[in-house]
Amino acid sequence: MIFALLAAVGFSAKAILVKLAYLDSVDAVTLLALRMVFSVPFFIGVAIWARRQHAEPLNTHDRLLVLGLGLIGYYCSSFLDFLGLQYISAGLERLILFLYPTMTVILSALLYKRAIGRKVIAAMALSYAGIALVFLHDLGAKEGSIVLGASLVFASTLSYSIYLVGAGHAIARIGTMRFTAYAMVVASAACVLQFVAMRPMSALDLPLRVYELSVAMAIFSTVLPVFLLSFAIRRIGSGSASLIGTVGPVSTIYMAYVILGESLSLLQIAGSALVLVGVLIISLNSQRAKA
Repeated sequence: MIFALLAAVGFSAKAILVKLAYLDSVDAVTLLALRMVFSVPFFIGVAIWARRQHAEPLNTHDRLLVLGLGLIGYYCSSFLDFLGLQYISAGLERLILFLYPTMTVILSALLYKRAIGRKVIAAMALSYAGIALVFLHDLGAKEGSIVLGASLVFASTLSYSIYLVGAGHAIARIGTMRFTAYAMVVASAACVLQFVAMRPMSALDLPLRVYELSVAMAIFSTVLPVFLLSFAIRRIGSGSASLIGTVGPVSTIYMAYVILGESLSLLQIAGSALVLVGVLIISLNSQRAKA
């Protein structure tokens, strides 16, 4: 439970660290590249360790799965999320990202021809109504281009949901740690190549504070949460770990209020509560269906 809680808070802190870095006029492409550069040595180490644990090498099909899902789930999702955070509050960003179970249900229903029950439909309606309330709160605060930012983060969530739907088969074949490490190495390479193609090396002439925030983001909001969540799932199961993960949006909103000075209103609290209740219902229903 402690591992799952720390993972949720670590993932939630990412938006706060990104917002703090943006105060120094760094762009999304450069910041994402720095995050991945400082993260990738850990994942390369895990990939080497995992390869030694699994004598059987990946076949061509598995390599293509790792490549495709790594680009969709970690590279595209992260890049769209970083772009969106330039325009919306950290609280709204985390709530939109938290909608991924609803999108996974819809994608699974379309792909595998599964019917969606009335209870799940009602829960999804609750979640999206909650997002609408928080969106109205931010729109009233006139914080940048809210529609553009929310659209980018929504696209990020959709990208991650596509990854989750496709990753089940790959993880079963390759193994959780091995697959995650390989996929993160692929995403890191894509982020660095994107920076090299789009930015001059002079773009790295940044204040020391940006590098400190990037290192913190890499360690506390990328590497540690990934492994802490894996350890938590191994001990208490994915269902319990995902329920504990609902503390994520709450911790983001609280940290944004304390650290970033973002406004906090009854409308935002009500919207956040609706999102959490809706996602909890869907997660519990999913666990019962698996059982």
